[in-house]
Amino acid sequence: MRTLTEVQLTPAQQDAIDAIMKEGLASVFPAAVLLIHQRGMTLFQRSYGWLDPVQKRWPTQEDTLFDLASLTKLFTTTAFLTLVSAGRVSLDTPVAEVVPEFRSVHPIQPGIDPHAKTLLPPDPNYQGKRVDAGRVRFRHLLTHTSGLAAWEDLCGREGKEAAIFPHRLPPEARQRRLDAFLRAPRFVYPPGERILYSDLGFILLGEVIERLTGQRLPEYLAQAVCEPLGLARTFFNPLARGTPRERIAPTEFCAWRGRRLWGEVHDENAACLGGVAGHAGLFATARDVAALGRCYLDDGGGILAPALAAEAVSEQVRDETQRRGLGWQLMSPQGSPVGGNFGPSSFGHTGFTGVSMWIDPHRELIVALLTNRVYHGRDGEAISRFRVRLHEAIASIVDDHSETMP
Repeated sequence: MRTLTEVQLTPAQQDAIDAIMKEGLASVFPAAVLLIHQRGMTLFQRSYGWLDPVQKRWPTQEDTLFDLASLTKLFTTTAFLTLVSAGRVSLDTPVAEVVPEFRSVHPIQPGIDPHAKTLLPPDPNYQGKRVDAGRVRFRHLLTHTSGLAAWEDLCGREGKEAAIFPHRLPPEARQRRLDAFLRAPRFVYPPGERILYSDLGFILLGEVIERLTGQRLPEYLAQAVCEPLGLARTFFNPLARGTPRERIAPTEFCAWRGRRLWGEVHDENAACLGGVAGHAGLFATARDVAALGRCYLDDGGGILAPALAAEAVSEQVRDETQRRGLGWQLMSPQGSPVGGNFGPSSFGHTGFTGVSMWIDPHRELIVALLTNRVYHGRDGEAISRFRVRLHEAIASIVDDHSETMP
């Protein structure tokens, strides 16, 4: 990506965005990077805050690594779609053809609130029914219609002794937890019945990629996605790579692990799987996140078949409140995480740590916002309000800027 002075926002426009970011810095997050990219060029990129806000050490840099949380799902989606593009699997292949132990019948159970970690009331329409997991297809995983629960405590099946650093978890412990999930997955609906956002579906998709390729997920992701797209600063477990903490944004003080998380994944299930999972665990820079988004504006960026890239960001399923593509969230009439100023064909994703990427194809606009809002705790209302305000302002400013361009 290039930064060209002739397409930069005016000083007044930059100041307007800067003021919103500084308001967020005062109350929502201690560190952030914002990147606005349009028509192949960078309009705005700035970093904010400190990685050690208490002692005001290590100012955030434009190449600071942030915990991507559920933005990891977009990278997992893209890695899987490279296999579809290559004809090695189809969207409608049953998952059990790749993961045979997933082919079994299970009772429908109550779901679990992923934040409160409490059981949810079961849907009375499905009480007493059973699910044939062999009916689940890859399309179900990618559209969050598999019927799998939103969350399950993978570590809790055997106790929480895994408070060690994720990259030091013995491989056999990771595999044991993954096997337990695959043998007894928690279903709350039959496949195809409802949209239910599910981390479990993407944990399963990460395992599928490993079995189809014979490579670990980090290796295949690097080979098939990161290297071709020039993503040099996207990887799991940065501490295992020797990345110093002053290059990484810290997240929450974790009561379970007894320390502030700094360079280790925030998500508990990803930590219980050694820091590597299909739903969470990646760390990256704002530039790399935006470059992944650019792949879908550029007809697959040379790694996906153009028709498949277009399908991924087109509506596959919808309900009263949401529309979904393949791995991607689409603009919805109600409750859009970026407000109402982005176009109806817009698509993107958010992550629990306070990160997001949203793309407006009509404007050829990509907005990558990386923050560590969970540094202050898990209440998501402040980042939700901030994200809407910021993106609505960006859309208006970009439109004003485009009107003044020669």
